[in-house]
Amino acid sequence: MSFEEYAALARQLAEQRRVGERNAAAESERRRDLHAAVDYLHQRLTAQGHRLDQLGRAIGIDQPAAVARPQQGHPGSGPGAAGTWPSPPPGTGSPGDSAVVSGPPAGPGPGGGRPDGAAGAPGRADVGAYPELPVGEARLALPTAVSPAGAGVPAQRAAAVDPAVELELARRMADEADRHGHQAELLAQRPALLPTWSPLARAVAVYTGCGAAAGVLMLTLVLASGVGLVDGFTLGAWICAGLPALAFFGGYLVLGRWGRPAMVAGNPPRYLPLGFLICFLLVPMGYCAYLLLFRTLR
Repeated sequence: MSFEEYAALARQLAEQRRVGERNAAAESERRRDLHAAVDYLHQRLTAQGHRLDQLGRAIGIDQPAAVARPQQGHPGSGPGAAGTWPSPPPGTGSPGDSAVVSGPPAGPGPGGGRPDGAAGAPGRADVGAYPELPVGEARLALPTAVSPAGAGVPAQRAAAVDPAVELELARRMADEADRHGHQAELLAQRPALLPTWSPLARAVAVYTGCGAAAGVLMLTLVLASGVGLVDGFTLGAWICAGLPALAFFGGYLVLGRWGRPAMVAGNPPRYLPLGFLICFLLVPMGYCAYLLLFRTLR
């Protein structure tokens, strides 16, 4: 071999070495990017887990329900254990397989006490028995997967998974989880009672409703006073103080129970002066309107 050929071979080896180094550097950079993406997704999922725990505590769930995990079988006892061959389920496989698996041995075949194999099938007397594997080779036998079509089918290997594709799918799922979590937070910031109303309008509606309920009780007392069951002093006390106070505290409790969002910093305003004014004016005004209407119709 001449010197020029040696030089060309050396240049070719140097080029291959540079290509290998570039490929190794690109693979290293790809692995670093994948590790960075995994760390970022881990941080996002951890933050989402904490946020979901806060949402669960806000709606009254202290901890999520335990997920039942499948029990793992004993090593060497499952269908994928080396050196074991699972028997097919009843009613599957060919009639010959069922006879070989579940039926009793008919007797020693031509293989010197070994199973007949294909020679035991009817009409296949010219086929020799399957050779028996030695002990060392039997341990290296591939496991088979039990399928509804028949037994003895080798299990297929799982296809290679691209980490970049899986990370992209995980990122999309995390984005979807963030979107649903944001919607859940918006719903949690709304109270159960009149969620689309403003706090002031909600308070006015609640105090007015409680005052109207107190007005119904006031009419009941007025009718009871008309038949002599309630005297005038008791009726006046309930109309001027008792029923308005009941309406005010009823509205206060309703706003505190159903007018408070599940997730809110501090206590929402209940507008106590406004509620006091509404309740202590609505009931006496209702009584005055009743008297005016009664005298007008009379």
